[in-house]
Amino acid sequence: MTETASRTHANETAPKGETISGGHLVAKALKNEGVDVIFTLCGGHIIDIYDGCLDEGIKIIDVRHEQVAAHAADGYARMTGRPGCAVVTAGPGTTDAVTGIANAFRAESPMLMIGGQGAHSQHKMGSLQDLPHVDIMRSITKFAATVPATERVADMVSMAFRECFLGAPGPSFLEIPRDVLDAKVDLAKARIPAPGRYRASTRLLADTDDIERAADLLARSERPCILLGTQVWTCRAAGAAASLVRKLNIPAYMNGSGRGTLPPGDPHHFHRTRRQAFDRADVIVIVGAPFDFRMGYGKRLRADATVIQIDLDYRTVGKNRDISLGLVGDVGRILEAIEAAGPGRVDNGESRRKGRLDELRTEEAVRYEKLLPQFRSDATPISPYRVAWEINEFLTEDTIYIGDGGDVVTVSAQAVQPRAPGHWMDPGPLGTLGVGVPFAMAAKQVHPEKEVLCYFGDGAFAMTGWEFETCVRFGLPFLGIVGNNSAMNQIRCGQINKYGAQRGNVGNLLGDVPFGEFAKMLGGHGDDVREPSQIRPALERAREAVAGGQPALVNIWVDRERKRTRLNSRHIPLCRMPASA
Repeated sequence: MTETASRTHANETAPKGETISGGHLVAKALKNEGVDVIFTLCGGHIIDIYDGCLDEGIKIIDVRHEQVAAHAADGYARMTGRPGCAVVTAGPGTTDAVTGIANAFRAESPMLMIGGQGAHSQHKMGSLQDLPHVDIMRSITKFAATVPATERVADMVSMAFRECFLGAPGPSFLEIPRDVLDAKVDLAKARIPAPGRYRASTRLLADTDDIERAADLLARSERPCILLGTQVWTCRAAGAAASLVRKLNIPAYMNGSGRGTLPPGDPHHFHRTRRQAFDRADVIVIVGAPFDFRMGYGKRLRADATVIQIDLDYRTVGKNRDISLGLVGDVGRILEAIEAAGPGRVDNGESRRKGRLDELRTEEAVRYEKLLPQFRSDATPISPYRVAWEINEFLTEDTIYIGDGGDVVTVSAQAVQPRAPGHWMDPGPLGTLGVGVPFAMAAKQVHPEKEVLCYFGDGAFAMTGWEFETCVRFGLPFLGIVGNNSAMNQIRCGQINKYGAQRGNVGNLLGDVPFGEFAKMLGGHGDDVREPSQIRPALERAREAVAGGQPALVNIWVDRERKRTRLNSRHIPLCRMPASA
């Protein structure tokens, strides 16, 4: 938001003596921010916000657990680039939502959670559901505060939204005491910031000298490569990233929400040779991806490589690993500037880099051929790799793919390739299970015209699966697939490797739940699959049900004793089970 005109308040023309409640001020502030839906679970502390949202035309989606409300607001933010909003009651309502807020915090997802609180007049008296919410939330948000007075409600909502976009995005939290929310004040005296006039642009450009250095390093490089991370999607920079890699003829790898920046089949899109590219590169560009556990804390990059790191957050640059050059700012603007600075430098040599790209493409084909026996396996119980391969073959250009689980995300990352930017969602670096249904709910709310497909582990689905009914109730049809091995199998495999079969099957085995029947019970379409040849027909039936407005769930019984595959830089342990097990 870049308008610089003097502030005009929405309440300046209010008739003298007209009053407004705190809940209606919340709704007006949400409307100013472009929020068109809130995710919530009702409670006595917050109902005046509902009344305000009805007046402002803001949709209210009520869920069955507050964690889901937070996850859905997170998913909404990821889909739209605008902040999502969850509204929950005080005490257990707020603490139930903590995991969703923490997940958004680690995933750099902008959202506002509004929590109820006991009345100011009952402060420290032991009111119903009274807890120190702000203290609890402070470590997992970018901003956490209490609204002190009704006149300040809209102003503080605007403040919280502004803080969501300080550096890398993230969540904010506001608690609003019940008497503050329910009280009415003179509308002419309530401070309601005007839309578009309380935030500056966040599309900041890095130091121009550093832009020139980066362009020079890339122009002179013989074997560059680039990793496009989640912030490429956060900044809506897919076009800038694609243009740069094509102009400079650089092999590109993608992770997190950066998947889909380049479509499968693009000559610069690489998927299975990241380790080889990193090991041989003379210049490595890391865009919007921290050196966290997913990158081996930076150890997956050769120690003597020239590393350029581009990130929204100054604190992330050079964290866990030394770098050659760091650039902080909007990653799209930085990539555009590096490309613009390129002409006139040392010729990057189409033929020099073409040979390198051809070499990597050949290695990609070899690795794919090695995986094909698992992708096309006819074994029963069904190989999870076969499920992931079938899903990838089933995707359309408009399918938004969501992964929810441990094995599910790890295995599907080897096979599933989204066709466009913004079409991949996973829990993110916190590794939270149970995000699938709320993410699907949010994605379908934002993009009713698109197919939303979510692949769950059975353990992950069970955590928030009752929200399938919420999707039925609100007409948010998505296509769900459960890879059902009746276990929390990623953990189970590690336990078996460490302690042996007798002690490895402790705390991780689940019951055999026919989730297809569960879906039918809740008013959706359900199917159960035990043969590989039946996967595609079941998916087609589910797609037809979704097209008719009915959420669908395909329960696929998969092999929990399967071998896993070593690929790229990841080593996934094998489930070593004795023949008698």
